[in-house]
Amino acid sequence: MQYLAGVDEVGRGCLAGPVISSAVILDQDNPIIGLRDSKLLSKKRRDELFTIIRSKSIDCTIGSASHTDIDRINILNATMLSMKRAIEKLKNKNIKVYIDGNQCPEINNKLQIKMESKIGGDKLFPCISAASIIAKVTRDRYMIKMHLIYPDYGFDRNKGYPTKEHLDAILIHGPTPIHRLTFKPELYD
Repeated sequence: MQYLAGVDEVGRGCLAGPVISSAVILDQDNPIIGLRDSKLLSKKRRDELFTIIRSKSIDCTIGSASHTDIDRINILNATMLSMKRAIEKLKNKNIKVYIDGNQCPEINNKLQIKMESKIGGDKLFPCISAASIIAKVTRDRYMIKMHLIYPDYGFDRNKGYPTKEHLDAILIHGPTPIHRLTFKPELYD
């Protein structure tokens, strides 16, 4: 039996922290009600669905690329790396993978996994919606932990995205060790 996996990422447009991807294989015999793009859900609903997806899915993995990976190989390549890491962690290799976006990562040829990119896939495929939720909640929780270490930047609210509060904090305090130094708004100069 061939399974269907969905893959999505979060954190591409951030100034700090990793890009996180998730790969999810849903149980077609046990559907999850209410799946949609994570950006369209409240935090409370995302957290509820996160728990349900983790308990009901056949497989659910996370891949990440750190801020140093992003600085070293650029955001596009780091995004592909995080997706590759999530896909290659899946236990079942007899899968077709749908990826939200317009590109597929290169993975180990020996796995013979079929992949297809779908722009707007998080609105078309529940498995991509599930991956979107897992990736978003995972990254948000990481950035909340970073807020405890670097409280001046508002990571608990902005999650590393370039809000006015975040940009002002960089002006005042400079970048943290988790900032992407190749993402240089004018204020870094």
